[in-house]
Amino acid sequence: MKIVLASNNAGKLTEFNRLLEGSGVQAVAQAGLGVTDIEETGLTFVENALLKARNAARVTGLPALADDSGLCVDALDGAPGLYSSRYAGPEGDAGRNIAKLLEALHDVPDDRRTARFCCALVLLRHAEDPQPLIAEGSWEGRILHAPRGAGGFGYDPVFLDPENNLSAAELNPAIKNRISHRGRALELLRQRLPGFLS
Repeated sequence: MKIVLASNNAGKLTEFNRLLEGSGVQAVAQAGLGVTDIEETGLTFVENALLKARNAARVTGLPALADDSGLCVDALDGAPGLYSSRYAGPEGDAGRNIAKLLEALHDVPDDRRTARFCCALVLLRHAEDPQPLIAEGSWEGRILHAPRGAGGFGYDPVFLDPENNLSAAELNPAIKNRISHRGRALELLRQRLPGFLS
């Protein structure tokens, strides 16, 4: 079954399709189906994911999967949070976002650099679906003082997974997909997929 992924992030598309392997579901990026991004006006990750999924389903007529995720840093009262992808401004990229984050945490000691990646996934069967499938996951860690590793995307180089003592950008992709916020949310989603889409 083909579903539209309400994102134009190539890294997310690759990650989702890797996580969906064997489920009989394949995600395709919304841009290839004529869907443009909509304004994320929600106040929570779930609200933003719902807005994105409804938009993609409405335009394509396909079931739509949307994720809204971000990095929440305790010492910054949960920032960058909902604004993770545009923390350094609308033209920001991963490098600038990371630089702004490290600057904001410049004098913060290790024991106060706790953070978590949060992910809300929403799957709609159609644009007006009144009972979306919602799955959430989080990944606890700590913010490093400098980037490490060449894998992943976004804030991965500065997010330390304490269990492996590696940044998310240093982790083997298979391990990352199992323990990440998105991996945990998608595993919950996968468990409920068969009955939901039938």
